[in-house]
Amino acid sequence: MDTEAVRSFVRAAELGQLQHAADELRVTQQAVSKRIATLERELDVRLFTRTARGVELTLDGQAFLPHARNIVTGVDRAVTAIKPGSRALRIDVLGLRSAQAVVLHDYWRSHPETDLDVVTLRVNDPRVAVTAVQAGDIDASFRSVTDPATLPRDVQMIHAFDSPLELLVGPRHPLASARTLTPSQLRRHRIWVPGIAPRSEWAEFYDQLATDFDLRIDAAGPNFGNEVLLDILADSADVATLVGSRDRYIWPTNHDIRRIPIVNPTLAYPLSLIFPRANPHPGLRAVITHFGSLAPLPEPAWTPSWATTPRRSDGTIEHTRRQRSLPAAHCRHH
Repeated sequence: MDTEAVRSFVRAAELGQLQHAADELRVTQQAVSKRIATLERELDVRLFTRTARGVELTLDGQAFLPHARNIVTGVDRAVTAIKPGSRALRIDVLGLRSAQAVVLHDYWRSHPETDLDVVTLRVNDPRVAVTAVQAGDIDASFRSVTDPATLPRDVQMIHAFDSPLELLVGPRHPLASARTLTPSQLRRHRIWVPGIAPRSEWAEFYDQLATDFDLRIDAAGPNFGNEVLLDILADSADVATLVGSRDRYIWPTNHDIRRIPIVNPTLAYPLSLIFPRANPHPGLRAVITHFGSLAPLPEPAWTPSWATTPRRSDGTIEHTRRQRSLPAAHCRHH
């Protein structure tokens, strides 16, 4: 059923004249007449009778009118629900316990009037997220394309914030009593990071991290999720992993797991935000401004070579490479 024909019928019924309905709908009277005639053929009933003063509803038309109004209202609500600026700001994060979700939650608590829809695309390849941004399925995505030159011209990527890394260990691990650790102290220790997906940004991150600091990062074995990982850490005397300082992890109190900051340099994961160049969602700028209120990285810091430059004071971004500092974590941690 042609919803514009239904809309024409409703307005003609409410206004009593085809010309008035046509004027309101910004089409010709002939177009309104054709739409209604088509609708009558489809329904196999007459909806109007013509009078000297315009049109009047038939009994079938009177019966159809309330349902037709519901159809028009439903279509309008459906369009509003997906129209940028009318619907909720839809942002993709890598996980609902990730640093990205935590920062967005902090923003929402300060601005509870914000209509925010936090989603997880559950894809590893950032190019899939870029496609979703282009298609308008999401308004922004916390992903990083490690070679910004390959970004499509109609999307942009900005630096959002950095997530410092911490070592996560159980009570029997030899580093468990440390209050802070330097990267050199991590050498020769097994850092287990299951679930490093090929072609993902975090795969490249861990690659550079291991190379630059001569770390033993092990991705072997299946990824059974955070709960299993935490159980293994709690019982192990030689396994550790890396997490972001803002990432949320919950474990039983008897696990006695410790989170130990890494310093000199701080290792941090640079989180980027991808969104359309033209007509971004009007609610997005306030979220981006919120990133600027976050505490800066403790210096010195390390991030991978593909980390983007922080925002300028006017909120704009240029894609340039900066000195090596560090990012925060892979899909488990984001």
